[in-house]
Amino acid sequence: MLALRVHGLLLGFLLGTTGMCWSAEPLTTPSVQQAFDRAVQFYAGQVASHGGYVYLYSADLSKREGEGKTTPETLWVQPPGTPAVGEAFVIAYERTQDPACLAAAQAAAECLLQGQYRSGGWNASIEFDSAERAKNAFRADTPLPKKRQRNISSFDDDKTQAALRFLMRLDRALKFQDQRIHEATTFALDSIVKAQFPNGAWAQVWEGPADDTQSATLKANYPADWPRKYPGGDYWWHYTFNDHNISNTIETLWLAEEIYGGGQYHAATLKAADFILLAQMPEPQPAWAQQYNFQMQPVWARKFEPAAITGSESQSILKTLMDFYVRTGDKKYLEPIPSALDYLQRSQLADGQLARFYELRTNKPLYMTRTYELTYDDNDLPTHYGFKVTSKVESLRKQYQKLARLTPAELELQRTAKPKPVDISKLDGQVVKILAQQDMRGAWVEEGTLKYHGKGDNTRQVISSETFIKHLDVLSQYLGAVR
Repeated sequence: MLALRVHGLLLGFLLGTTGMCWSAEPLTTPSVQQAFDRAVQFYAGQVASHGGYVYLYSADLSKREGEGKTTPETLWVQPPGTPAVGEAFVIAYERTQDPACLAAAQAAAECLLQGQYRSGGWNASIEFDSAERAKNAFRADTPLPKKRQRNISSFDDDKTQAALRFLMRLDRALKFQDQRIHEATTFALDSIVKAQFPNGAWAQVWEGPADDTQSATLKANYPADWPRKYPGGDYWWHYTFNDHNISNTIETLWLAEEIYGGGQYHAATLKAADFILLAQMPEPQPAWAQQYNFQMQPVWARKFEPAAITGSESQSILKTLMDFYVRTGDKKYLEPIPSALDYLQRSQLADGQLARFYELRTNKPLYMTRTYELTYDDNDLPTHYGFKVTSKVESLRKQYQKLARLTPAELELQRTAKPKPVDISKLDGQVVKILAQQDMRGAWVEEGTLKYHGKGDNTRQVISSETFIKHLDVLSQYLGAVR
């Protein structure tokens, strides 16, 4: 096996709650492989419960949490939970052909199969406690006809999409031979297609096929008036861009098209693109809202998300439109971009950022107080939500201008370009740090607290699924490149 270059770095000992971390040693392929093996064995063997994962663990694994305090009987779907960790294992397997990674991915897939709803997708968490499971209409369980069970699948925060991206990649890695994984995956994909409205939109959640009586051609428009106080209501059934849900769904269906073919997935993405075009607001604010009612007017979502134009999701929508142009060569996807960029540029705040929300028609930045009262003042913002976002207008404009100048032949080259091989030398420094920070179990322990365990909780060191995913990605890139 090829030895990697030796570093003349002296790495100090890092102390964790369970003992000393790796000492300074020459960086060789065996040392990287050993760190990789330990990480996989630790996370799949000691951290996993029912094959699944949550966000954070105390360093001794006695406490855990996702978006709330959990027990080993509750696993999380929303990234960086079970699908994100599972996908990290699949990608590592694709690069290294390590059987332990494949086994860990299959265990995570089994966890997801136990949490798939009869409506086709997934929600925030998967329950294994029998009393909690009985509240949910999981496909793996026998229906309880006399009991109302939750059957709501969710696009919110990349839940169902992340689960599907993982399962599709695993299905391909298994050469489509695991019938249970393949069937659950295609069932979920078909459910997403059926949940799409005639105009190409999706709601935040679904229980079954979309209402096919809604208009397929109605364009975005301004309401005559809108409430300044939160009106409540079941916003989750309306058309939504919130948290980049449609962009995530489109990317998931592009992967489905790549892996399975199937014209229905391609058609669904084009319908979604049509909705993006319909949903662009007219002047004087030619961008997008987070949420629309069935009259295609911006409406409230949560109590801190008013009917408004959004500076956040509008930027991700522009990126998605450019991706559609690269894929199709159809210039209709470029046409909305200049006016949207000009609008966002003139809407930038004094510090160069964008407001998350702009008032309809007046374009005044909108904020919330900590008691959730709508205001133009940004001095008393809640801390759990980003009411200001980084402006990417200049980089988006450069990307647009570059695409607009491409000839058809140049566009085809960009469409078919293959990823560049990994440059090992650019990973050296990262690998050195990753090995130095790993403890003897194979864990990466870092300073941190648990948010949902109360003010009296004394946890000061945690193990993070997000960190594990990042480190496994670097190590698998390194080992894959060596091979």
